[in-house]
Amino acid sequence: MLSVNTNAGAMVALQNLTKTNAQMTEVQQRINTGLDVAGAKDDGGKFAIAQRMRAQVGGYAVVKDSLNRSQSVVDVALAASEGISDLLIEMKAKALAASDVSLDSASRTALNEDFKAMRDQISKMVSTAEFNGTNLINNTVTSISALANDDGSSTISIVDENLSLGGGIVTLGATASFASAGTADTLAGTISTSLNNLNLALARLGTASKSLEIHGDFVVKLSDALEVGIGNLVDADLAKESARLQSLQVKQQLGVQALSIANTAPQTILSFFQ
Repeated sequence: MLSVNTNAGAMVALQNLTKTNAQMTEVQQRINTGLDVAGAKDDGGKFAIAQRMRAQVGGYAVVKDSLNRSQSVVDVALAASEGISDLLIEMKAKALAASDVSLDSASRTALNEDFKAMRDQISKMVSTAEFNGTNLINNTVTSISALANDDGSSTISIVDENLSLGGGIVTLGATASFASAGTADTLAGTISTSLNNLNLALARLGTASKSLEIHGDFVVKLSDALEVGIGNLVDADLAKESARLQSLQVKQQLGVQALSIANTAPQTILSFFQ
């Protein structure tokens, strides 16, 4: 039926053209954002899963920062501990040399001055082995903790190693010195005990640093895997979208032509009244 009031062909053509335009807008948005699911409106289920995974990735970034800080604290403590170990070895050598009964008094006094200088250096190293306000070897903290998972429910703890002179590990006193061969010999024995204790402390600190490093590497890998998972969920296939865009552009042009043809159909009615 031909009617100037109702053009069914034009209505159908317009509906199809409107649908094509909407599809083009959708494809262009995907190309612009690189996302197949940019919001909950696109796919509520996928968007919710992606958001939860993004929260995990953000949490693991915080975990990595926490692990890095704790590892830095431990590494500073470890470096100081190794330096203290080297000093104790030198101090033991000085004490042993001074324990020689055949040594003259002037030489023993010179050795004692070196001994005291290294003793005081140990105290300085203990007090300055600090990172970010935390010192793990001067008995100011009992332990430190680093986050281990994205919700903070798990941590990695590292116990303090008190390397202060006269403590439980370095038993050599803060005022230790020698003026006689006998005192020097006693101090050499004390230093040997301190070195044995310090070796165990070094082993514990080294293990702690390695554990933090290993867990840090694991967190990076886990975060990367989550990022890939998010991409699989929400990223657009740009090659596919590019091909679809070209197809829709042709479809749009054809739709415009179809609408134009449909709009001219009522003009044929004029031929009936010539």
